[in-house]
Amino acid sequence: MEQPQHRIRAAYSESVITVYQAYSPEIGLRAVRDGRFPAAWKRDRMTWIKPSFLWMMYRCGWGAKAGQETVLAVEISRDGFEWALRNACLSSYVRGVHPDRATWQRQLKRAPTRVQWDPERDLRLQPLPYRALQLGLSGEAVRRYADEWTVAIRDVTPLAHDVHALVSRGELDSATRLLPQELPYPAGEEHLAHLLG
Repeated sequence: MEQPQHRIRAAYSESVITVYQAYSPEIGLRAVRDGRFPAAWKRDRMTWIKPSFLWMMYRCGWGAKAGQETVLAVEISRDGFEWALRNACLSSYVRGVHPDRATWQRQLKRAPTRVQWDPERDLRLQPLPYRALQLGLSGEAVRRYADEWTVAIRDVTPLAHDVHALVSRGELDSATRLLPQELPYPAGEEHLAHLLG
């Protein structure tokens, strides 16, 4: 079955959605221990969250890239996630979505969140023909993410290493069975209409 070009796929429950980030052990392990991001975590910088486990693996090299050795699964409230979508702007100008480039630039400057649609990845981290969501949080969105939306933080670095080891040995079926189950996220038209670039 052919996948829609733009669709949020994620592990989620009735109340939370799982997003992924990767940090140095100094930040990541402390976040897991305390259940919240430590003081060293920069609230004044944009932070990107990714609902796709395999896109995160592509970004952090299975937890092997410098400064990204600790892979976190962050459970956040669906209310918070949907607030971020409603208040987001596409990170690049798209003719037909935005009236003109100047309007897009004004929207981008005001928006506390931004969306990028990047090629989803397969187990070998090769691009697929459909897109995965990346959500960039800044300003008010970063504060809400850290202080209001975050419900739990888990270290999934061992999972990343286990899946990578199976892929390296060519055991793709076994690797697939370990992956988080990501299903189409039921984001209504009101959340995505302005983000389908």
